Amino acid sequence: MKATVLDLRYRMKDVLRAIERGESVTVLHRGAVKARISPFTKPDGAKPSSDKVFGMWRDRKDVSDPAEYVRELRKPRRHDV
Repeated sequence: MKATVLDLRYRMKDVLRAIERGESVTVLHRGAVKARISPFTKPDGAKPSSDKVFGMWRDRKDVSDPAEYVRELRKPRRHDV
């Protein structure tokens, strides 16, 4: 499938459907090829969630409650002098 920059902007849903069907999408800008978008596949066929990154903080005690951990990170710094 070929798609212009305007197609990406206004018809992204159609472009994503083509990618889901396994098609590669060639992106054109003023008639010249600028990029190619292709479906993501892992070499061994594994799911992306089986990647080593997922669950890497599983054993940390200070991140047992992620919402509380993020709230603590977002608190303003105190400048008591």
